[in-house]
Amino acid sequence: MATKKTSPSDYSESSIRVLKGLEPVKQRPGMYTRTENPLHIVQEVIDNASDEALGGYGKSIAVTLNADGSISVEDDGRGIPVGLHPEEKVPTLEIVFTRLHAGGKFDKGSGGAYAFSGGLHGVGVSVTNALATRLEITVWRRDDQGNGVHTLVFSGGDVIEKLKSRPAGRDDKKSGTRVTVWPDPKYFDSPLIPLGELQRLLRSKAVLLPGVKVTFTNARTGDVQSWQYDQGLRGYLMEQLAQSSNGEPLIPLFEGEQYAGRDAEGFAEGEGAAWVVAWTEDGAVVRESYVNLIPTSNGGTHESGLREGLFGAVKSFAEMHSLLPKGVKLLAEDVFARVSFVLSAKVLDPQFQGQIKERLNSRDAVRLVAGYSRPALELWLNQHVEFGKKLAELVIKQAQSRLRSAQKVEKRKSSGVAVLPGKLTDCESTDIARNELFLVEGDSAGGSAKMGRDKEFQAILPLRGKVLNAWETERDRLFANNEIHDIAVAIGVDPHGKNDSPDLSGLRYGKICILSDADVDGSHIQVLLLTLFFRHFPRLIENGNICVARPPLYRVDAPARGKKPVQKLYALDDGELEAIEDKLRKDGLKEGAWSISRFKGLGEMNAEQLWETTMNPDTRRLLPIGFGEPGAELAELRFTMLMGKGEAAARRAWIEEHGNEAEADI
Repeated sequence: MATKKTSPSDYSESSIRVLKGLEPVKQRPGMYTRTENPLHIVQEVIDNASDEALGGYGKSIAVTLNADGSISVEDDGRGIPVGLHPEEKVPTLEIVFTRLHAGGKFDKGSGGAYAFSGGLHGVGVSVTNALATRLEITVWRRDDQGNGVHTLVFSGGDVIEKLKSRPAGRDDKKSGTRVTVWPDPKYFDSPLIPLGELQRLLRSKAVLLPGVKVTFTNARTGDVQSWQYDQGLRGYLMEQLAQSSNGEPLIPLFEGEQYAGRDAEGFAEGEGAAWVVAWTEDGAVVRESYVNLIPTSNGGTHESGLREGLFGAVKSFAEMHSLLPKGVKLLAEDVFARVSFVLSAKVLDPQFQGQIKERLNSRDAVRLVAGYSRPALELWLNQHVEFGKKLAELVIKQAQSRLRSAQKVEKRKSSGVAVLPGKLTDCESTDIARNELFLVEGDSAGGSAKMGRDKEFQAILPLRGKVLNAWETERDRLFANNEIHDIAVAIGVDPHGKNDSPDLSGLRYGKICILSDADVDGSHIQVLLLTLFFRHFPRLIENGNICVARPPLYRVDAPARGKKPVQKLYALDDGELEAIEDKLRKDGLKEGAWSISRFKGLGEMNAEQLWETTMNPDTRRLLPIGFGEPGAELAELRFTMLMGKGEAAARRAWIEEHGNEAEADI
């Protein structure tokens, strides 16, 4: 019988690969960690030690850069359990380091090993292990869960020395864990760990864990540094401000902390935040935020909550004391412009953006932090009226400066303005930097967007049907297309080429947001609009004016459980839906207790849902569009292949090569 020969373009059953164990991490490490250098995989181990201290189980964390380039992290916590896992019948210690989505931080609240933790996916140290040439673990325990000293060694994520145990001697510590990692250089752009960043990370852990001693030893140089802050956030911010040479804060530091009690409505016991805030008249501002000790370098919803709380309190104080001059309307950015802060939030079930957790996305965190910080600042300002007036003076000065710069722009563009398109629903503000234009797919979605928007600074331009593919359209023929004509006039910038120097003084919006359905047609509309901007408005992409809004595809309605009220949760895609369902199961809900609805399009969302998920700056997901590495030239080649009329053969070859990487929404 003849055997059929297969060619590389054949698509058969054998084309489907199932990645097992830690293979997905090795295949695409960038999905799980930062690949510039190994700092983040070491941070995963440090975060685990910090979670032990956060739970009150440890008082010291010691990190050592060894002479051979490996890094050791040691704590005096409870020690990772070493006995056989009841379901998997494998040592639990091995499971923690070799299985994705295995960990001790899923069961939050009562009965869980960790009430509050940065770990939430059970992915962290498995990734560290997968991307290391060698990883050694020593666990000390003095209890019936593994009394003694236990060692286990891995290479590339595989066990090379099975779990060995011996009785604890007199000189052995009581309990704790030490992990030593040799990062595999082939997965990273640079094998060197940036020591400055590592030291900042360790210092911040000490700040957020008052009384815990954090030590860093560089065995290569013999240097030893240690941090222990009994003053916590306050001492840290004062130290940072002194280094930034900002001078004295305008008012004494405003600090506070509040956590939900057992009967708190809508929040779990222990959820809340600690903060310290300073306003300075000049110099660089210092802003750091954390969730369950994880540094959130890109901020997120907890920072939005602090911003909302501070703004509400200062605005209320200024109005109560009649301090606002006529014609001056305070905005949140006026209050926030000169703020320095350190914010540490505790959230029971945090949702982060991406595995590297650099931004918090949990929508409830806005209400949580704002609800606790606003009353505290209002009370403080009304008890210290002179300081309150000083602060009001500073923010009013900021507002007046903003209004002056907005007026300058208005005068420049007011002569010879083109007649704006009739279907444009414009915004009230003239502050170009703050204004946003949403290009919305379809009239029905345009209607929801008009009702749901903040009319102060958000404008809506509904688009009918699919925009013309403008890749090969001559510039002087662009305006023959009504949709493109309306977009250009609404934006206030003329079409231009990549080597032109267009006049951007007429630009009417700081952000131009493409808002289309979360399906295949919506993606097509996004590509057509991005083609238009890339080809005929490249300066707007260069300046960071173009964004893509990311509406959710699913809504999950979860019933009340414990102290958590009924919840509406939104998922961008199938992956997020799976993660939400996983969390609901871990919370003890039975399969089918929640309901899932899929949005067929934006038109199905009511105004409130569209605002909450896609338009509210505090809770939306907005993707900025820019020229990353390797830049505009490669992007141009890709656009030519995708959008060019004579490129059918190249497109077909590309789809055959990469088609299996796409998740088809059929």
